[in-house]
Amino acid sequence: MGELLWQPSDEYIKEANVTRFIRFVNEEYGLKMDSYHNLYDWSIEKIPDFWAAVWEFVGVIASRRYDKVVDDLNEFPGAKWFSGARLNFAENLLRYRDDHKAFKFRGETVKTEMTYEELYDSVARLAKSLREMGVSPGDRVTAYMPNLIETVVAMLASTSIGAVWSSCATDLGPQAVLDRFSQIEPKVLFTVDGYFYKGRAFDSLPRAEKIAVGIPSLEKVVVVRYRGESHIGNIPNAISYDDFLAKEQVGIQFEQLPFDHPVYIMFSSGTTGKPKCMVQGPGVLINHLKELILNTDLKREDTIFYITTCSWMMWNWLISSLAVGATIILYDGNPNYPDPGAMWKLAQDDEITIFGLSASYINYLRSQGFEPGKAYDLSHLRAISQTGSALSAEGFEWVYKAIKADIHFNSISGGTDINGCFACGSPILPVYAGELQMPALGMKVKAYDERKNSILDQTGELVCEAPSPSMPLYFWNDPDNKRYREAYFSAYPGVWRHGDYIMIHGDTSGITFLGRSDAVLMPSGVRIGTAEIYNHVEKIKEVEDSLAIGQEWKGDQRIILFVKLAQGRSLTEDLKNKIKKTLRENASPRHVPAKIIEVPDIPYTLNMKKVETAVTNIIHSRPVTNRDSLINPESLDYYEKLPELED
Repeated sequence: MGELLWQPSDEYIKEANVTRFIRFVNEEYGLKMDSYHNLYDWSIEKIPDFWAAVWEFVGVIASRRYDKVVDDLNEFPGAKWFSGARLNFAENLLRYRDDHKAFKFRGETVKTEMTYEELYDSVARLAKSLREMGVSPGDRVTAYMPNLIETVVAMLASTSIGAVWSSCATDLGPQAVLDRFSQIEPKVLFTVDGYFYKGRAFDSLPRAEKIAVGIPSLEKVVVVRYRGESHIGNIPNAISYDDFLAKEQVGIQFEQLPFDHPVYIMFSSGTTGKPKCMVQGPGVLINHLKELILNTDLKREDTIFYITTCSWMMWNWLISSLAVGATIILYDGNPNYPDPGAMWKLAQDDEITIFGLSASYINYLRSQGFEPGKAYDLSHLRAISQTGSALSAEGFEWVYKAIKADIHFNSISGGTDINGCFACGSPILPVYAGELQMPALGMKVKAYDERKNSILDQTGELVCEAPSPSMPLYFWNDPDNKRYREAYFSAYPGVWRHGDYIMIHGDTSGITFLGRSDAVLMPSGVRIGTAEIYNHVEKIKEVEDSLAIGQEWKGDQRIILFVKLAQGRSLTEDLKNKIKKTLRENASPRHVPAKIIEVPDIPYTLNMKKVETAVTNIIHSRPVTNRDSLINPESLDYYEKLPELED
């Protein structure tokens, strides 16, 4: 058990949404649950009842109620959820139509706002234009866009018709976008004239032109004016957003569709091959609302923010907050521009109550010695949500020391694959350093050892033994589910293997994440999660970031540790010895790297996870495909120029 960092007050527990949900379930099912642990146990023992209760509690809007919650939990994959229901994804997100603020957009140079009434009107006008050009249910609509209000409007307009939405941020290279969008043959592409980053304006029209030319299925490219350019470049079939948008006020005809109708197509990172296209339905909606309302404790009066782009599933997760009627802060640009306090000034000025960030962002602030709680008024802030890479216990502790002592630190982990969480927080449970508070409700999460036994207090593979509504309906162009099964079910038939290395703590039911299991280190056959190394190395003040890989070496494997040093530091023999000593004493001699190498940067995916596999491939002279799927692909150049590690 890690150090106890926070305990919710009795008043906090009393007012929490999940407390109301427990009362609701007790009344509906004649139960006497009195704790979150009781609720979790019930949610995985009575899975159909649990999801039926969530449906009612979050108020899913449907023109026809479902006949059955799930047909067969033993069909995994393949379980059918809420059969018979007819509903529309966008209608559920547009249930509020008043003057309450839906969005506050805060870019590096531009600020705009939109009420729920204005949002409905904008979506209605755009949906009318899309219908008139021939977009119909099942058509794909894509976006190559920054994190703008118009991006959300386009998603809602598309899904209101029953079109399938997929998006990439403008920081992705054209080939990476083509690798994704060309597979799904979209009819429409939304894009933008440019974007801002670190105070500079960038023209994205040439990239958009390459993308449009490379996708023959496109019938229309709609260009949003953001940078201020009046032209739309040489993009074929292009029209400006303002010209495309219908001028007259209209209502929205929400297409009523079955529960297995596609809503989103999400993409895998693509660092080891062409990205997988994961098709997701309205199960995403009910899962998001479960996590937002019960785990994040989101209420209508809240202002919620996440540092994200529309390439990352946290964008989809954040936008589902509309169904709660909360105010969403959208930010586009560098979160550390013009200084590390930029997002915290935003939190102060816009009175953010729920702030979402990544582990890498926390580690950057730590490396800068920055303490947001001392520099800004964060009195309104009541919760921080954190995801991306695993965060060390010291990272948890830093949040309570440097940001705020009385706050729910809601560390979550899941994946693009399920557009949600396998493990997350609870506002009515204590927070312990280095532990995600619980498995997610309704998710039958276990840790498996090498013999497929469920284990506690030992490191093992994260698995999920039962289906959930937000798991992919299927992969695009995978009619026999071959790639789908290979991706998640090849190791344990009938059990989802997610690819994370975890420890479930028997005393708290908390979960410590130890890195990707496909990046597990195996020196002398001993399994070591990469986070077991990062957790110790990255609390050394001279080290800003690190990455560990296993190199095949003389019939065994040895650990190579790459370190990005804090500004003004150099990798001396003394520092190398300090790193080795730290690992030897705080982890084990097996954790000590054979070589420590200084690098200028650590590669990350767009969802802020370290890319050990790409560097491992480089070290073993294997190709790395889809470099553009990294947030910093240029970082790999240095690794490719390293001399062969033969000593």
